[in-house]
Amino acid sequence: MRCAKCRHSWFQQGAELPARAEVAAAAQPQAPAPIAVTEPEASAVAAAEDPVPEPPVVPRPVIRPVARPADEGFDETASSFDHQPPFRPRRNMAKIWTFAGIGFAVLVAVFIALASWLGLPHWLPAAHATFGAGNPDLVLAFPSERQDRRTLPNGTEYFGASGTVSNVGKQPQEVPPILIVLRDAKDKVVYTWDVAPPRERLKPGESVTINEAVTDVPKSAKVAEIGWKPE
Repeated sequence: MRCAKCRHSWFQQGAELPARAEVAAAAQPQAPAPIAVTEPEASAVAAAEDPVPEPPVVPRPVIRPVARPADEGFDETASSFDHQPPFRPRRNMAKIWTFAGIGFAVLVAVFIALASWLGLPHWLPAAHATFGAGNPDLVLAFPSERQDRRTLPNGTEYFGASGTVSNVGKQPQEVPPILIVLRDAKDKVVYTWDVAPPRERLKPGESVTINEAVTDVPKSAKVAEIGWKPE
């Protein structure tokens, strides 16, 4: 040690220090008190060990794209930038059918008027009747029992008919030609021929008998019709 005034120094023994082992032991922290551990019950342990069931896996629906039909009327050459009207008016089908019906009715009315004034066209099947109207004072009688239809021994098809023409009026009448028509089972005309009356004029109350026969008629001929030849 040294004196601050006189500068005199001397030796003085210090206080005794504790041992290093004691200092190290004092510096170490004390261990905490042991904590009491409570063991879980057996039922809780068993419940914890049981596996938790997983929720069922629900498959996700597969959404498939809907195939759209190709537009058959699509024009590949048309441009999307071409000028087009802002909108197109919708067609009123009721008006279209109404106008069509009115037009058809007008055409039918015109056709009926022309037919009544000028007569039916010659190219129509109904324009020409099979038989003529004839004279009401002339009675044509060809009964079916006096008609003969058979095949001859040589294979020729034969048809014969016999009848009368009578004037039931009070005036002499001109006798027009007679027409014989043969039809098949489907009522189709298969053969026709004209018959000239033996007398061209009949007096009141007078009658004339007509006998006619023809060969090589069609085999399909089944029915005979006899009337006045149309003009």
